[in-house]
Amino acid sequence: MASDPVELSWSSQYTVAPLSRTTPLSGDKILLPPSALEQLLAAAPVVTVDSTQRHITSFDPFNPYSFAAEQQARAQFQDRFQQLPHPLTFRLVNPENGRVIHAGIREFSAEEGQIVLSSFLKEALGLEAASVESSREGSPSGTHDVIMVNGTEDLDVNGASSAKITVHAKQLPKGTFVKLRPLESGYDEDWKSLLEEHLRSNFTTLTNGEVLVVLGGRGAGGKREEFRFLVDGFKPEGDGICVVDTDLEVDIEALNEEQARETLKKIAAKSQQAPGTDEGSSVGGKIDVFRGLDGQVLEGEYVDYELPSWDRSQGLEISLDGVEDDDEVDLFVSPYSSRQRVRPRESEHVFADMSSRYPKRIRLQPSNIELEEAESIWISIHAYPSEVPSDIPKKFHLRASIFDAKAQKHSDKTQSAETPHLPGEVQCDNCLQWVPQSSLFLHQNFCLRNNILCPQGCGQVFQKRSQAFKDHWHCPHDTFTGNTPLSNEKHDAIFHTPQTCSSCGLEFPSIPTLSHHKTTTCPGKLILCRFCHLQVPQEGDPTEPASAELLLSGLTPHELADGGRTTECHLCNKIVRFRDMETHLRHHDLERLSRPAPRICRNINCGRTQDGANKTGDTRAGTRMGQGPGNDIGLCSVCFGPLYVSLYDPEGKALRRRIERRYLSQLLTGCGKSWCKNVYCRTGRKNTGEGDKALATKDAIPLVKPFLEGMAGQGYTTPLHFCVDEASQRRRGVAEMLSVEKGVDGKGGFALEWYVAALEAEGGNLDKAQAWLKGWAPTRSEGGSV
Repeated sequence: MASDPVELSWSSQYTVAPLSRTTPLSGDKILLPPSALEQLLAAAPVVTVDSTQRHITSFDPFNPYSFAAEQQARAQFQDRFQQLPHPLTFRLVNPENGRVIHAGIREFSAEEGQIVLSSFLKEALGLEAASVESSREGSPSGTHDVIMVNGTEDLDVNGASSAKITVHAKQLPKGTFVKLRPLESGYDEDWKSLLEEHLRSNFTTLTNGEVLVVLGGRGAGGKREEFRFLVDGFKPEGDGICVVDTDLEVDIEALNEEQARETLKKIAAKSQQAPGTDEGSSVGGKIDVFRGLDGQVLEGEYVDYELPSWDRSQGLEISLDGVEDDDEVDLFVSPYSSRQRVRPRESEHVFADMSSRYPKRIRLQPSNIELEEAESIWISIHAYPSEVPSDIPKKFHLRASIFDAKAQKHSDKTQSAETPHLPGEVQCDNCLQWVPQSSLFLHQNFCLRNNILCPQGCGQVFQKRSQAFKDHWHCPHDTFTGNTPLSNEKHDAIFHTPQTCSSCGLEFPSIPTLSHHKTTTCPGKLILCRFCHLQVPQEGDPTEPASAELLLSGLTPHELADGGRTTECHLCNKIVRFRDMETHLRHHDLERLSRPAPRICRNINCGRTQDGANKTGDTRAGTRMGQGPGNDIGLCSVCFGPLYVSLYDPEGKALRRRIERRYLSQLLTGCGKSWCKNVYCRTGRKNTGEGDKALATKDAIPLVKPFLEGMAGQGYTTPLHFCVDEASQRRRGVAEMLSVEKGVDGKGGFALEWYVAALEAEGGNLDKAQAWLKGWAPTRSEGGSV
């Protein structure tokens, strides 16, 4: 065992790195130069190690090679070596204003003589850059930077701030409790998940009196809200605590009356802003595949619906109609799953129909990979805003229905094969209508004077002097068409206007490409992490191809990092990484299916197995430890104990005589145990209500003879009936009842021998035995013995 280490003593002063050279950091992380690591290693305290501690993993005192290696290792270490504390934490002091904050280290990669601080630490130390001028009047080179630090101008011709920070190595105790106080009213988020994710991802330490800024969900404008908390005390008491590798209890301090009233007002205001009035948008809600819904939506607003269930073996069609031809109402659809967590919007959706023709349809096949893990389908209706806003809501009809692709394809072929006209009709070359042959001349005279076919080949027919013909347009870049100026403006804005991602800053040529980015590779895409079970951004670099590990594991960059944390396997107690736990449990499952079945003791009153079962699922645990049955007649070591003698008996004649004497002793005199229920025991018969009847020897011998005959040769087919202790008898009875109840159909449940082994391993505890069976035993349907 290592003795209590001496606290690390080290300090130095560094210049804050300029803005142009800083590496983006989060939370309380800093970068120090490589020389700082060398100084820390030189100042590391000396740790004394117990001389009996092994230095090599394969040490064997009886192996001369490993024994010599161990001696050499002990001589090399001399039981004393230097060790840095983990994690490394520091105390930062701004000598200009006396502000103090604690921090954790990210890397030792800063420039020599400089320290890189996160924006959080700069704000806490009062080092915010209030203004930066890239050029200054009277400056000959025009390359000077003016940085306002602590209310004064610090000028450096090289563009670097001259602010100094003193850094002290400071070992902080592990925190167990922290109290946070919200600095604003109106907070109504899930604080547990937000704080857990924020602290684990960004912080190594907490300092008393510092302000935490936690990012919440996205607001109406797509920007994530910020929530500010004051660290208002923690345990153990002091200036700071370490929040790594510790169970930290977080308490949100109660609001005062004024803040509470303001919070209620804000929450009430949010609820009153919900749509659903006669003059506004519909309230939305749930929809099913049995009936459609009528609704309305104001320009620029969304109406959200949810389809919670449908027949996943068939296709799904979502249609939008009932809209005026001049209105621009769009249909957006996104599956709600662990990989898609936001409502579909114009700039973030999976499926959409943003054309200007109705009805609009989105058809989803059951083989679509986007629906593989979908919990529900989210549907949003959006009215595109016009140049002159209108307060008149747009009407629509929304319907979700089952779609059979094969039947629809056959129906389309049938309709195309049908003749759309009667005998004697001909088609007009101008309007493409079918008219009787006799009236074709009159029809063409009228049609050519009033109607015109779109000269660009879209097949639409207009009146020559109509406004629709004047407004009709064809996009020169694609095949889209429309009949209103608003549809033309909308098409150009959606498909031919460059867009910038608000999360990562990448540029895209259109809204659909931006939406595809936001729902696939964008670092800001929200997911439900399978390890921390929080709604977090998936992270990663969208410009770099995914690594091989990401592709093979199917994890997001956040999950790959978060899955590196370790936990204890509930079956074997080994330390396993979260992201490896699924594979680890599959190995347990293979072991469970291939594990040899327990061998029940031949004594039908005994609740033990012949080889002994332990808590880790080993059905041969006793035999491996040299505590096996030690006999060939199928009895456990406890039941065979009274029959054992050190006598050479190759034919088993003496053993059969001992078994016969034990049977006769039970039948004639009984065992005298109050719990005995052995039918071949006088006491057992009395306890089961058959009366205390004396049995003569001549009558008892014929009862015992069949069991002795079954022991001849190597068969050992007959059961034995010996009295056992109360716990073993009770376990056997419970196992037989569970085996009958669970295995009536012959398929489900577990075989009798597995119930016996589970109860033996867990000492008769039924709840623990059920858990043992679930983790270690194959069911009958999986090939478990019957």
